[in-house]
Amino acid sequence: MSEEVVKKGLVVRTTGSWYNVLVDGGDVFACRLRGNFRIRGNKQTNPIAVGDHVTFSLIEDGTGMITDVAERHNCIIRRSTKLSKQTHVIAANIDQLCLVATLGFPRTSTGFIDRMLVTAEAYHIPAVIIFNKCDLYDNDLWQIHNEIKQIYESVGYPVYEVSALTGDGVDTIKKLIEGKVSLFSGHSGVGKSALLNAIDPSLNLKTGAVSDWSLKGKHTTTFAEIFPLVTGHSSLVTHLIDTPGIKEFGMVDFTPEELSHFFPEMRVRLQDCHFANCTHRHEPGCAVKAAVESGDINPERYQNYLNILESIESDAPLRR
Repeated sequence: MSEEVVKKGLVVRTTGSWYNVLVDGGDVFACRLRGNFRIRGNKQTNPIAVGDHVTFSLIEDGTGMITDVAERHNCIIRRSTKLSKQTHVIAANIDQLCLVATLGFPRTSTGFIDRMLVTAEAYHIPAVIIFNKCDLYDNDLWQIHNEIKQIYESVGYPVYEVSALTGDGVDTIKKLIEGKVSLFSGHSGVGKSALLNAIDPSLNLKTGAVSDWSLKGKHTTTFAEIFPLVTGHSSLVTHLIDTPGIKEFGMVDFTPEELSHFFPEMRVRLQDCHFANCTHRHEPGCAVKAAVESGDINPERYQNYLNILESIESDAPLRR
């Protein structure tokens, strides 16, 4: 009997029941998941995600059988849109979230932005916001952009302007991601894949046009995938994670009491609220509401907080 060959590697692509695993040396193996591991998936549609580190055994046909998944240090997770009681891990073991947004082509709402930022905060993942298609801005859109930029930069989130079409701002993003594992995510149609192509043309990712009648994006990325590339210093390996466009971002595993902890401008004021379990809606002596009234907390961010809070409360039975 031949000796079992065991390898370890990084999951770089997921396609349903198959996982592409990159090992040291650059080889990629197509692997499946041992059946009893699916039980460990809990309510997740995908017990293994891109970015996971796994152990697998080679079998006779040259494919692998995954036997172990290393503990994640973080992940971005959302509600599955098709199976409302299940969740979907977008990616694991991320150094930063690059949230790609647009203003009108199609427009990314601040509600969507805040839901993703809250999830990143919960898993201690630094986040930046990249506004693409800035070459299409007119004076009115630049004014709106500057207002939104001020909202997020004032609470600690860097905001960048780029055009994947013209290349403006792309060099700045290249420096931002160098040597890191960066998850690029956003609505369909924001030009995420086009931006990654601008960062590294050799990726040659498929891109699609925005639907003329709906101004909504068409899905061009079907499966999540990690692309290792070398930028700048040859010793620094950069990992880009491309993901399918997200229509809605459903929150997972949040309680009403903890939500405000993931809004930085609220977090610094919580100790000044009269009640320790303040929800910042109707309680007297609320430091957050006072900051909204004084203009120190942006009212749109506060309204997005209230909307998320309402969705969490209405969904309470689904939390673990």
